[in-house]
Amino acid sequence: MSESKHIKERVIKALERVRPYLQSDGGDIELLEITSDLSVKVKLTGACHGCPYSMQTLKAGVEQAIMKEVPEIKRVISA
Repeated sequence: MSESKHIKERVIKALERVRPYLQSDGGDIELLEITSDLSVKVKLTGACHGCPYSMQTLKAGVEQAIMKEVPEIKRVISA
């Protein structure tokens, strides 16, 4: 398996771990891209889209979960 595919699978696994928390508030998250410089682009959807706390959720919840699971990732950004 290629390294990029392995990284993507691990990122998806981390997102699956945080998804129930987002869904419990009426939101969700979508993986858009993993860039060549190992940035993860995600899109918050549902109630999370446009929520005043969405950046806090992204940094404190989603980014930490992804970087714990996949330490190679440099950052998580919202698209």
